[in-house]
Amino acid sequence: MPDPEAATSWVATVSASRGTVADLFRDHHGELVRLAVLLVGDLPTAEDVVQDVYASLHSRPRPPQEPLPYVRAAVLNGCRSALRRRGIARRAALVHQASPPQDEALASAESEVILSEDRRQVLAALARLPRRRREVLVLRYYLALSEAEIAAVLGISPGTVKSTAARGLAALARDLGEMS
Repeated sequence: MPDPEAATSWVATVSASRGTVADLFRDHHGELVRLAVLLVGDLPTAEDVVQDVYASLHSRPRPPQEPLPYVRAAVLNGCRSALRRRGIARRAALVHQASPPQDEALASAESEVILSEDRRQVLAALARLPRRRREVLVLRYYLALSEAEIAAVLGISPGTVKSTAARGLAALARDLGEMS
């Protein structure tokens, strides 16, 4: 049987934390939105980031010890995520736009079959790579991310990105029987 005193204590803690969140919102919402606007460059995205931070803070069972620094760090991380998603989406759109549709009259059936087989072999060799090498190569050569961006996405150092990419390319070359 649950302890009624513990339940009352929990309700009081949650109510106090919700009051803290409301106070924090009232006192610092504008400042946090301005911070986010400076980082992401547009008001709607900034407001979404700050709103998401407050929603996640509101759903926490206990408030953080220092709520304002915590919320500022959460807004900064939310902005980083928004910028990362925006950059990846932009690059993916550019990759798809950069490949112009081929004129079917110019491409022979034989060349299409050879190209298709080459793609299949590369994709199969890529699938055989270890997870991190595959991720680095896809981020680098499909999404055209820089080493710093890949390092940020994967949470590794830029030096690790370089060495992992080099090893991944060497493994692909060996697997495909090509000279590096």
